[in-house]
Amino acid sequence: MKDDSQTLSCVMIPMSERQLLLPNVTIAEVVDYASTDAGTNSPEWLVGYLDWRGLNLPVISYDSANGGTLTVPGDNRGRIVVLNTIGEHHQEVPFVALVTQGIPSQARLAEDQIRKLDGEAGPADLMQVEVDGENAWIPNLEYIESLARQSRH
Repeated sequence: MKDDSQTLSCVMIPMSERQLLLPNVTIAEVVDYASTDAGTNSPEWLVGYLDWRGLNLPVISYDSANGGTLTVPGDNRGRIVVLNTIGEHHQEVPFVALVTQGIPSQARLAEDQIRKLDGEAGPADLMQVEVDGENAWIPNLEYIESLARQSRH
C-alpha cells in the first residue's frame, strides 16, 4: 500500500496549447462555461465576466495571456476554473477564473512522479514539468492575479 502522506492532490487542467498542473487547494470550484462578453477595448486575454457567488470575476484565457490565441471552448467541452488567489492582493482579488478547453482531472502525485523540464516559458508560466510521462505547466498565479486586478470594473 502506498503511503499517502507524501502525495499531493492535484488537478490537471486542459488548455488549448498545454495543460496546467495545480494543487487541489487552489481550486475553489469548477463551473460550466458561461460568461458575459468582455466588451470592446478589453485586453485580448479577457474572455468576459462570471457572476459567481455574488462576485463578478474576470474570466481569463490562459493561452492568450501567455502570448497564444484566445480560444473559446465549443461543444460543451469548456469549463471555468475558479482559483483561490495567494498573492499580496488577495483581499482585493480573492478569486480569479480561467477558461478551460475540457474537464479538469484529479491526480494524486508524489514528488518522484514530477520532473522539472527546461521548456520555453511564457509570462503566465512558472515552469514546465513532466508528470508520469505527460508534459504540464505550473502557472504563474501571481501574474494571473495581476491580470485580474487590471480587469476589475
